[in-house]
Amino acid sequence: MRPPILALKDVRLADGPLMLFDGVDLALEPRSRACLVGRNGAGKSTLLRILAGQTQPDGGERTVTPGMRIAYVPQEPAITRTTLLEYATSGGAAAHEAEAALTVFGVDPERPTAGLSGGEMRRAALARAFAEKPDVLLLDEPTNHLDILAIETLEAELAQCQSAILIVSHDRAFLERITGACFWLENRLVRRLDRGFGHFDAWAEKIAAADVEAARKQDRLIEREQHWMARGVTARRARNEGRRRRLIALREAKSERLREARGAMTMGLSSSGASGQRVADVRHISKAFGERTVLKDFSTRILKGDRVAIVGPNGAGKTTLVRLLLGEMAPDSGEVLLGTKLEIAYVDQSRADLAGDATLREVLAPLGGDQVSVRGAPKHVMAYAKEFLFRESQLRQPVKSLSGGERNRLLLARALAKPANVLVLDEPTNDLDMDTLDLLEDLLAEFEGTLILVSHDRDFIERLATSTIGLDGTGRAVETPGGWADFMSQNPGFFGRLETTKPTPARATTAPAAPQPANRPSKLSYKDQRRLAELEAMIAQAPDRIAALEARLADGGFYARDPAGFAKVSAELEKIRADLAAGEDEWLALEERREALAAGT
Repeated sequence: MRPPILALKDVRLADGPLMLFDGVDLALEPRSRACLVGRNGAGKSTLLRILAGQTQPDGGERTVTPGMRIAYVPQEPAITRTTLLEYATSGGAAAHEAEAALTVFGVDPERPTAGLSGGEMRRAALARAFAEKPDVLLLDEPTNHLDILAIETLEAELAQCQSAILIVSHDRAFLERITGACFWLENRLVRRLDRGFGHFDAWAEKIAAADVEAARKQDRLIEREQHWMARGVTARRARNEGRRRRLIALREAKSERLREARGAMTMGLSSSGASGQRVADVRHISKAFGERTVLKDFSTRILKGDRVAIVGPNGAGKTTLVRLLLGEMAPDSGEVLLGTKLEIAYVDQSRADLAGDATLREVLAPLGGDQVSVRGAPKHVMAYAKEFLFRESQLRQPVKSLSGGERNRLLLARALAKPANVLVLDEPTNDLDMDTLDLLEDLLAEFEGTLILVSHDRDFIERLATSTIGLDGTGRAVETPGGWADFMSQNPGFFGRLETTKPTPARATTAPAAPQPANRPSKLSYKDQRRLAELEAMIAQAPDRIAALEARLADGGFYARDPAGFAKVSAELEKIRADLAAGEDEWLALEERREALAAGT
């Protein structure tokens, strides 16, 4: 491996009586792209601040290559100065770089810093960090408050960034697309996986299983609840195959209904035959606020059991569409026919309806006592709270003392306890860690009613939605069976910005199109076909070669026995990884060209 440019060695830090870190080692090499994962409260944000030099550890050492520039974007950035351009240059960035970065992230450089939304503050902070062109970029929950298109802008910028990058995030799709290594903060130590986040869960489960087995062999008692809290929720990432088949079947049924609806939407459903089955029959509705059109001539049909995701940029009208679907707002034209016996539970992203002085117990059991009614069945309030990862001691805590993620979990617990047959979740994943997201996904997968989901979390949508409605902010709305990937593949260019299949450099300029030759080839040249086959063989064989070399380097005595051999194997491993990355890029370019030639485009 290349020498690190930023590293921690044997770092220790205590938060009062609680030891956060006890011997943490972590190293970032030039241009590495890694994530730092761990449970809420494990100390991920604190570790980032130590790496950034903003928090001093109690022991151990932090080393930085002289001259290295570090940019750090915290969870809650403080936006100062008069205008965003002044803010973006306050860290030393050139004015033209700051202006370009702010423009890329969709904020006006001359915009005053007062009165910014959470999303605008996040984009301004990211723009400032990129404008500084750092050698190390540390990002703490960078996708919070960003819509899907802003997240894709961030991915595109990271794709062309030359910095070493370390990210703390709960957004699985984002981490899978960006990272090439994972640091796992667990039990006050950091473990490293030299593969992207897509391989993290399987790796972490193997380590957890090995730890349990080692503890059993040493005759140590491991509390079952503690182990479940530590890894039990993530263990359920290995999804039930029957559930996957059920989601596919639901998507196919939704696709069939959409085809029927587009052909004969005006026929509707009779109230006598669809009692309890129809949720909403939406016919050619439009909605505008003054000069701004939010929705124009949109139709759909939602039946019991559908899981409908609503996506689009911030301000496109997603919440307005939800209110129209539920009959809370009347359309300017068209009609919405609601079904009978609808019992709706709504979780709003604002979390405004939680009384700050009420305790967690009082929120879950407002009538007092030790029982909470969960969809009509009594359950002990502590047992129910534990399902949402609350500790017994937290039952007496006032709501105002809970973190954002804990408040979100509490709202979800209360909503899911109600005997609702329609559940509306508006940005439910904000501030939730991955364990809680897994838990929520499990609960929603078992929910027998209808789900309407507003979210920017692509992985969450992909695993739950039977159909996706996209709003582009100009009044256009399109519904496609399936999740986010299905929507983007069937509606390319719908949002008029970035494609989701491959991050595109956001600042790249497009050259004028060259004139097309009269007789275009319909397939790759013989040379390109041979190269494509060579790349496919190399890509297939590389993982086994990498695994074999990693196994050799994992031998604790290898370096002591043969330092030169260790260095040779390390260099070979680095070369194979670099060749694999370059080969995958070349294969993708050739494959895209082959498909374009076959399609005649």
